[in-house]
Amino acid sequence: MATFFGEVVVAPSRAGLDEEEEAREETPEDREIRRELEKKRYPQSSRAVVRFFPREIDVLWAWKSGGRAEEPLVCSRFIVAIGRNAAAFLSSFILDSVCWEVVGVVKLWNEWCRTSSTTNVLPTDSFCLFYRLISDPTVLLCQCSCYVAEDQQFQWLEKVFGSMQKKDLQVTILSTCPVADYKTQESTLTLASPFLKALKTKEFQDQVCCPLLEQPNIVRDLPAA
Repeated sequence: MATFFGEVVVAPSRAGLDEEEEAREETPEDREIRRELEKKRYPQSSRAVVRFFPREIDVLWAWKSGGRAEEPLVCSRFIVAIGRNAAAFLSSFILDSVCWEVVGVVKLWNEWCRTSSTTNVLPTDSFCLFYRLISDPTVLLCQCSCYVAEDQQFQWLEKVFGSMQKKDLQVTILSTCPVADYKTQESTLTLASPFLKALKTKEFQDQVCCPLLEQPNIVRDLPAA
């Protein structure tokens, strides 16, 4: 059984064992030999390296001392672009102006994303940045092009949205997925690609800019969270 998301588990095999070996119980000497073999196979230094890099997520804001504040951030619109394509869309069509300023960053460490342990708001290796509209500081953008592991998604949401007030907050999520994953009765070869689909909650009363996503299509990972 896997002890954490992403762990490779080797299935046990009893090939080559005869009935007498299967029936033989493990003796104290056998257990001692097995422990010594495990020490050689998994030395203490290797285990220490694994524990050295925590899977904690830290959110740092520019106007907060030490990355923390007592009062929640006043925010009316929060747009989150998740994935490289969505983040590139923000960079090309929205952030390519002097109207935005970097105000925050997310630090995380997992199998595919490793940011430094710096306490600066803008580390050079960051892949998850927050921008604020200069003309209206209540409008925030989040450009998240890094991978957020399954066991980190709730922590990401808890720490990011824990810094904001929830009243009158409208959240828009931008994400992408392969056309091959789109479930439809017609052939995906005839679909005009790329195309837009939307999901919305019942609290969202504004008009959506594209058709709604049909069943049985779903959203996965951090956008779903």
